[in-house]
Amino acid sequence: MNSTDILIINFEEIRRRSILAWDSIPEELYNWKPDENALSCLEMVRHVLESEYYYHLAVKNRGSIANFISPFESRKLISVQEELKFAQEYRNNFMKMIQSFSEDDLKNIQIDRSDVGYIRILGDMLLRIAYHESVHTGQMLDYLRTAGVHRPNIWD
Repeated sequence: MNSTDILIINFEEIRRRSILAWDSIPEELYNWKPDENALSCLEMVRHVLESEYYYHLAVKNRGSIANFISPFESRKLISVQEELKFAQEYRNNFMKMIQSFSEDDLKNIQIDRSDVGYIRILGDMLLRIAYHESVHTGQMLDYLRTAGVHRPNIWD
C-alpha cells in the first residue's frame, strides 16, 4: 500500500462517517442552527461538499482560485441526499485526481495559498482537506446533541 492508497482510504472513511451523521439529521432540523451566526445543518453539509470541490480546483491550480464560481451556489437546498447526489461526480473526479499522484508528487508539489496564509506540500494539503470534513462531522454531531436528536455511532 502506498501513500495515495492510504489517502484514498482516509477520504472514503471520513465521508462514510460524515454520511452516517448527515443521514441522521431529521428533515425538520435541516434549517436548525445553534445560533443566528452559525450554518444550518443542511448548509453545513453543503459547505463540506462545496469546499471539497473548491479544494479540488485549488490542488489542480496549485493554489487558491481567485474567481471561484461554485456549481453549488445557485442550487436550492433540498435534502442531504440531493446534496450528495449532486456532489458525487465532483467527488469521483477528486478521488481520481488523488489516485493519479505519485509519492514524489505528494512530497514536491506545492499548493500556494499564501493569500490565506500558507503554502503546503501536496500530501499535507490533502490531509488538511480531509481534516476539514472531519471537523465538520464532529460539529454536526454536536449540533445533533444540542438539538436533542439521536446521534449515530460513527465509531464502528
